[in-house]
Amino acid sequence: MIPLSVPSIKGNELKYVKECLDTEWVSTAGKYVNLFEEKIKEFTKSGYAIACVNGTEAIHVSLLLCGVEPGDEVIVPTVTFIAPVNAVKYAFAEPVFMDSDDFYNIDIEKTIDFIKTQTNFKDGYTYNNKTGKRITAIIPVHVFGNAILFDELIPLCKERNIAVIEDATESLGTQYTEGNYKGKFTGTIGEMGCFSFNGNKIITTGGGGMIVTNDEAKAKKAKYLTTQAKDDEVRYIHDEIGYNYRLPNVLSAIGVAQMEVLPNYLEIKKKNFKKYKSEVDKIEGLYINPVPSHADNNLWMYAMRIDKNVYGLDREQLMEKLSQQNIQTRPVWFLNHEQKPYKNNFAYKIEHAYKLIDETLNIPCSVNLTDENIETVINALKHR
Repeated sequence: MIPLSVPSIKGNELKYVKECLDTEWVSTAGKYVNLFEEKIKEFTKSGYAIACVNGTEAIHVSLLLCGVEPGDEVIVPTVTFIAPVNAVKYAFAEPVFMDSDDFYNIDIEKTIDFIKTQTNFKDGYTYNNKTGKRITAIIPVHVFGNAILFDELIPLCKERNIAVIEDATESLGTQYTEGNYKGKFTGTIGEMGCFSFNGNKIITTGGGGMIVTNDEAKAKKAKYLTTQAKDDEVRYIHDEIGYNYRLPNVLSAIGVAQMEVLPNYLEIKKKNFKKYKSEVDKIEGLYINPVPSHADNNLWMYAMRIDKNVYGLDREQLMEKLSQQNIQTRPVWFLNHEQKPYKNNFAYKIEHAYKLIDETLNIPCSVNLTDENIETVINALKHR
């Protein structure tokens, strides 16, 4: 089987994990937790980094720290893994769904149009005209590692007191090369940024997440909340409700080793993307979706577009055909505004997302793909 996206564990992971085992520092304290936070902070050029048990909980805590309260609304894309949408519900708020652009990201133009024409600003807050609910945050997701162009959205959100919490769980290493945020990495533009280190991400800790921010007060509060809100660690005094969201030392050790090879992984992703694109784009009815030109993207996931009328197979038929040849592929996630728990939530002019879902198949993209693996996939696509 050529898998879709699996980790590559070939560096110092075993050495660092063995040190944790030998010293018996395996839980939520130990030098590797702090070292992993430092590595992420240095790489992303963030002021602060706080390790979490996973990316979903990183988003949950970020929502709380940015003032999202029960009954509020949070703007989210319909095209994304469901995690950030669920995190909104963890905060007892409600998602407001937006359409997607050609890069699977939240449609900035429609989002701006929604804020300008479908909401009103009073007493320092933005309110949804239709629901009457307060909109306190937006979670833009850099889908597949594609950087969202924030130049117009960020100023509007600041003007309307809507906190921007970046879901950068798929985009570690994506850096802007144009625009107002040139030189900055995804995850460092909004008030808070969240990363994931699940097994299918560009680097992994097995499971794990990270919050980054330049706000010292929010960073301190994030560390406090994710470690059970301990006001007195000896006498177990807790003045607030906290969460057991701290990343274990043994998993952080894996993360430290993975960060050492991240630059190499980014180069491999680029090389493999170029090889796929140069060959797949020659096949009538298929092409690899391009990435935004305003950033140096990490190319985490490769999205292949299918014109079924030209290619002769639709997404489901092609996925089955490749599966029979031991090639694992996946469609884009089911649209979140149509998921059973969210069918009654507000959705704004969602149109383009349907086309993206219908036409897209994600193809193998692991950093340990061999040239032979890639040739196998390409040949399978050629012979329909």
